[in-house]
Amino acid sequence: MTTNVKLYSFNYSEAKTYLWAIIFVAANMVLPQLFHLIPQGGIMFAPLSFVILVGAYKLGWKTGLLAALASPVVNHFVWGMPAWGVVPVMALKLAILALAAGLTAQYFKRVNLLLLIGVVLVAELVGGLSEWALTGGITATVADFTIGWPGLLLQVFGTWGVLQLLKK
Repeated sequence: MTTNVKLYSFNYSEAKTYLWAIIFVAANMVLPQLFHLIPQGGIMFAPLSFVILVGAYKLGWKTGLLAALASPVVNHFVWGMPAWGVVPVMALKLAILALAAGLTAQYFKRVNLLLLIGVVLVAELVGGLSEWALTGGITATVADFTIGWPGLLLQVFGTWGVLQLLKK
């Protein structure tokens, strides 16, 4: 199931890069609040990851990287979540996801479920290993798969669906 979707790759010299990054950060302020209405919704569904994956795949790794680094920081200062001690790890994991998504889209110039599954799994593996190296604990990394499997499915199938809606 491959689809033709218009993919972009903005540069840091373009205002569109920053405008879209701000839009994704704003989306990352609203969407998690909705998921936090569900018990453990933030942990289970990882809504920040979903927005970053869509943004980086559609608009390039540079836009995705800006949103990935800013989203946890802005959310912490506005909502108090994530806790400050979690912000660096979350920003790193989101940055890895943004790079994986944006570079995959740039290289393959198409989207399909297999590519999205690959992006999510590679980002989870590299991000999990990075988290383990930074924190010295593997519990949160394991929870990404045991508790967070609905979020992994949301990332793959939700991104596929959103990109289908954005076909041009």
